[in-house]
Amino acid sequence: MFKGHPKGLFILSLANMGERFGYYTMLAIFVLFIQAKFGFTSSQTSDIFGIFLASVYFLPLIGGLIADKWLGYGKTIVIGITVMFIGYFLLAIPTGTDLPAKLAMFGSLALIALGTGLFKGNVQALMGNLYDDPKYSSKRDLAFSIFYMCINIGAFFAPSAATTVTDFFLGQEGLFYSPQIPALAHQLMDGTITSDGMAQLTSLAAAQGHAVTDTPALLEFSEHYITRLSGAYNWGFGVACVSLVISMAIFLGFRKTYKYADVTAAQQEKAEKEGKSDTHVVELTPAQVKERVTALCLVFAVVIFFWMSFHQNGLTMTFFARDYTTDTVSGLSRLWYSLPAMIFIIIAFYGILNIFQSKEAKSKAIAGIVTAVGLLGVCLLYFFGMGDGALKITPEIFQQFNPFFIIVLTPVILAFFTKLASKGKEPSAPRKIGIGMFIAAVGFTILMIGSFGLEAPSQLASTGGVSDKLVSDNWLIGTYFTLTIAELFLSPMGLSFVSRVAPPKYKGLMQGGWLAATAIGNYLVAIIGKLWGVLELWQLWTVLVVCCLISAIFIFSIMKRLERVTNNA
Repeated sequence: MFKGHPKGLFILSLANMGERFGYYTMLAIFVLFIQAKFGFTSSQTSDIFGIFLASVYFLPLIGGLIADKWLGYGKTIVIGITVMFIGYFLLAIPTGTDLPAKLAMFGSLALIALGTGLFKGNVQALMGNLYDDPKYSSKRDLAFSIFYMCINIGAFFAPSAATTVTDFFLGQEGLFYSPQIPALAHQLMDGTITSDGMAQLTSLAAAQGHAVTDTPALLEFSEHYITRLSGAYNWGFGVACVSLVISMAIFLGFRKTYKYADVTAAQQEKAEKEGKSDTHVVELTPAQVKERVTALCLVFAVVIFFWMSFHQNGLTMTFFARDYTTDTVSGLSRLWYSLPAMIFIIIAFYGILNIFQSKEAKSKAIAGIVTAVGLLGVCLLYFFGMGDGALKITPEIFQQFNPFFIIVLTPVILAFFTKLASKGKEPSAPRKIGIGMFIAAVGFTILMIGSFGLEAPSQLASTGGVSDKLVSDNWLIGTYFTLTIAELFLSPMGLSFVSRVAPPKYKGLMQGGWLAATAIGNYLVAIIGKLWGVLELWQLWTVLVVCCLISAIFIFSIMKRLERVTNNA
């Protein structure tokens, strides 16, 4: 899996992993932060979340154009990291809740989006350049899967980092996270709270160690809790700043491993004219360029609906985790929410995998030892490190399951594709994307089934928005598992497809186009978010099932055209 690749793959993957760790740490708590601090409704939150995500993924189109035409990939990436750092730093500064504070928050988000636009697509384009060398070209799909797995290693640690930091600083104030308090506190401060809501908020304040006997005291507690919780989230955003410093150090410190690939088509042409390069830029006819760009745009149109569905993890699926999913787990289930336990599970899993894949007895023995260490670690944590009681969990922690499953399932999916390839039956990249859309439909079907019989969000607003009937966490875990399989069929294959098919002069621009399609999907995330509180829960998830199915049917209807372009690239 890792053999025979250029060293630049691992450096670019690690640099990207650091940046993604910071981004997903921020994203894990973002909607919780803006609702707790500013009291935004689910509709307002959906708008902000959707526009931000759309900006993050649309601006790489501009970043790719800047790199292709003027600055080159490396310089554009460095500027992007710097701009992102400033954005995260400003978001980590505690502010009030007035208009200037809101404007400062929006300004921070704009800088993060701009910096990501300069960084993300160009890292992917630079990665693709490494595999233009005929010596490595056959490993392009595998390389992007490794690259994608590293992204998700960063994302895996992010929710736990966000939870640990925010819980620690909230605990320093003698408080703990309660999902109902922010909504009820804002209702009290806005004068819209009901008598039932008042009684519940009083009870919740008492559980936090603040026994209140009158409205002014309850108002004081509410303001205090909101301020301290928001401040704890600010520290979580600060984690992203540290991760970007590490990312910059890796990218600049090991530049020699990818320097030869840090050349755009425009720079290569200039070098040819000056006699400084023997490498010839492949020239395509206008008809070939049109055919390739058209094929890419058709794929972009399909993935819009995947990302609209998939990125509900940071919005409606987080709402579902907060308002409808159990907030305590016991027994073996607690292992899912222990970061050390999950790390040992990963170690054991990779050990088992290597037992089957290794051909030499020595390698199998080493793999057996690794497996034993992983399993021993899990057992010690369960029997001696977790106590006997139930474990309290927070909504953002569910976002760790997607990257966890990416880390675990990537070698399995790659082995599956390799097996098919050996028999001459491996699906093309466009066909994998279509299959991924069908699998995504199955994922949301699971959540649809788990939502039958639950009250609509609109029926819960007066009592803090949290249902009395909390469902098993396995509904969300099962959905994340299925969506992860869909993602592995679609996203890394899509990146590889763009890298392979994009006309040489427009590599950065086309990588930006893939991300711009993701941006449109991310904006549509907000449209689904607006349906939260309007539709029944099962109806909300059904909308996503239908969108995924329609997209899958469409891509299979144009499959011959896409595969022809792929084979000619």
